[in-house]
Amino acid sequence: MQKNTYPGKLIVFEGLDGSGQSTQAGLLRDFLVFKDYQVILTKEPTKDSEAGKKIREVLDKKKKVSPEELQKFFAEDRKEHLEKVIIPALKEGKIAISDRYFFSTFAFGTGSGLDLEWLIKLNDNFLLPDLAVILRVSPKVCIERIKARGSVRTLFEEEDRLARVWKVYEVLPDRFENVHIVDGERSVEDVHENIKALLQEKLEL
Repeated sequence: MQKNTYPGKLIVFEGLDGSGQSTQAGLLRDFLVFKDYQVILTKEPTKDSEAGKKIREVLDKKKKVSPEELQKFFAEDRKEHLEKVIIPALKEGKIAISDRYFFSTFAFGTGSGLDLEWLIKLNDNFLLPDLAVILRVSPKVCIERIKARGSVRTLFEEEDRLARVWKVYEVLPDRFENVHIVDGERSVEDVHENIKALLQEKLEL
């Protein structure tokens, strides 16, 4: 992995589907904008790249590919995402907040039976985030949240699969710098306050 040497900061939100990472990413963006930082909020997989479109078809169960091929799509989409969106923002000194990043590949890919070391190598040339927040929410609670919002369940939104995925997320803080697990089962406001405190402690923002 490559350390971020650009003037901007890369912050990543991770977690199981239904953990609330999109909500917290949006709240942090609003908080930082209020503090007069220049911020972009982005998301993986992207919607615009050819790889991103293929990923969406697979996750929505409209197309079948091997787990290896799916993760290669994620890496291809991530490369374009970095080159076209994230790195240009970092060069301008902006804070880039990404809703999901390569930690999703490690967790969900390994949860699908792939080798973690192979997945890490697949993403070896990408930027390490300055801060990665993984929200800890049990698979059962995540499934309940997904059902409550009326969303169609995608490929990864099955409780036993989410349990396997979480086991991988748990070990990531020991493998990578700047990765922190936050209890995501509290109120949205409490989780947001925890993240703001982490941001101040680690990045002085």
